[in-house]
Amino acid sequence: MSAQDRTLDRYQELMQINAAAHVLRSAREVGIFAELREGQRTIEQLTESLQLQKETLELIIECLLSMNVIERYGDDHALSPVMRLLCEHDADLGDASWTRLASDLKNRNLASRDVAYLDSIAATQWIHTPAAMQAAEILDIGGADEANILADAKPLKILDLGCGSAVWSCAMGYHDETAHIVAVDNAAALAAAQNTANAIDLGPRFLPIVGEPASVELPSNEFDIVLIAQRLHSSSPDVAERLLQQAVSTLAPGGQLVIIDLFRGPAKPRLSETIEALRLHIETEQGRMKTIKESQDELEKLGLAAPQFTFIAASRINLGMMVARKP
Repeated sequence: MSAQDRTLDRYQELMQINAAAHVLRSAREVGIFAELREGQRTIEQLTESLQLQKETLELIIECLLSMNVIERYGDDHALSPVMRLLCEHDADLGDASWTRLASDLKNRNLASRDVAYLDSIAATQWIHTPAAMQAAEILDIGGADEANILADAKPLKILDLGCGSAVWSCAMGYHDETAHIVAVDNAAALAAAQNTANAIDLGPRFLPIVGEPASVELPSNEFDIVLIAQRLHSSSPDVAERLLQQAVSTLAPGGQLVIIDLFRGPAKPRLSETIEALRLHIETEQGRMKTIKESQDELEKLGLAAPQFTFIAASRINLGMMVARKP
């Protein structure tokens, strides 16, 4: 394929992506998705209940079918499983964030963005379940060599600072049937975290603690693994520093600090990386996607040994994992 052909293909792809976004937005705005959330509907029923123009509706329905966001059963139409997963934080398909992008280029209004961002992460963190299971496997949680358990072979103690819905730590608890998890976050996030723990029957092995992750009182030198997932790089430098100091303080000698977050890689960034970096910027006050080298240097300054990094292949948004050991 020639360079000109590749350019034309890319042009057409961009045009189709933009068109698809407008179709999705229009379908939401006129109420198609809300109507189908109530149950299956025919074209005639949608036309009548939403007072739409039938011919245009039929063509939009075809587009939605081709995007697999709705499904057809005879004359009836229904939301696909992926659309039924949308919650209050993403029901608008992200419009609340992206529609303010142009104004942010001129004047950033940062009121309450950090809270909204963390709430959104907690509410939608379940989508990272496959990546969380893979991360637990990479760490060899519950593995044959027990690489992450201290020499005395006591049950693994895991601290999840800013747990959100605790998908990442609960995956560790699933892989190691003896592991105990202490999860710290606000009450709303912990309600979601408890649901996650209940879903895999962690029972008394999961202990939620309501508090600010960077400052809540916790025992020193206690935990074999301290996890900070999807939290550190969305925080201000001051909060991030205190969060890391809290992690190091609570980590037992020989234990591991595990950071799961968005990282900038050394290669030319993919679209998923650039989009998430931009989203982090516009949805938080001082959040920033750090490079792998920046994060390694930061951990070494805290006295942690040999920070190692890997991208999590199962992640759909290019999440990576940094692991460092406390001497």
